[in-house]
Amino acid sequence: MRPAIDSFCYHRHFGAAYPGLETAPAHRWEVSDFVSAAQHHGAEGISIEHFMLEDRSHAALSALRDQIDEAGLSLVWAWGHPDGLGSGFLPEALDDLIAELDVAVRLGADTMRICAGGRRTRPASWAEHRRNLVPLLRAATDAAARRGVTLAVENHADLLGAEVLELLAAVDDPHLGVCLDTGNNLRLLEDVMTVIEDLAPHARAVHLKDVTAYRGDPRAFAFWPSVPLGQGLVDIPRALRALDAVGYTGLLALEIDYLKPEYLDADGNEHQAIASSMSYLRHALTDLRRP
Repeated sequence: MRPAIDSFCYHRHFGAAYPGLETAPAHRWEVSDFVSAAQHHGAEGISIEHFMLEDRSHAALSALRDQIDEAGLSLVWAWGHPDGLGSGFLPEALDDLIAELDVAVRLGADTMRICAGGRRTRPASWAEHRRNLVPLLRAATDAAARRGVTLAVENHADLLGAEVLELLAAVDDPHLGVCLDTGNNLRLLEDVMTVIEDLAPHARAVHLKDVTAYRGDPRAFAFWPSVPLGQGLVDIPRALRALDAVGYTGLLALEIDYLKPEYLDADGNEHQAIASSMSYLRHALTDLRRP
């Protein structure tokens, strides 16, 4: 398992600040800025959110791949923020997902994280949700298999742990696994450690996220802000043990979405929270490997 960073840690710098909760910095980043930041933090891999890459020209993709390769970073390409396949109600999004598979291949990624939906798209009926979603996941997985790419569907606060397992069983293809987010199912009021341990055998990518309770409505996104690893309610060492026990050897991509305000640095940025999280992760991995 290798320490990594998901570009969503820097979402504000890419124009994706959460309305009413965050503000965007004055200077907007390019993906190359994120790659440099990941190097600075000692990451061994990165996950790049597809919406952050505006220039899809051959020259731009070649330059980005060269930068990633020269930095010695492994890559997971990430598609679907914020609504993905709309929980099965946006079948037209399948074409975009398949197009992003070709981008993943050109950038040298053999794993692509996808979102089946989001908290805004989850319907009341699981039967309807499943019925609409399974054919789209099968088509996406077939397309990925033809390109030698594995899809990793995220538990994106749109799916309960048992529902993720149902989808995997329904598709039943080794080219579909899970992007295991360690914090999201707490936002669905589930026992997050049970979900982590149930999904770990299927993990093909990981978003290592710690969250805590804040204020307001527990069913609202803002009630569960991200915090630096080790500062919240997720037992990160136990999550790492669960992944290690099933032989997971991929990237452990730190993800911070809405950062609890007290962890912003003096300039109102998330840089210190990212630095402390990466330090925590390196120490946790050292402890895990200690005889």
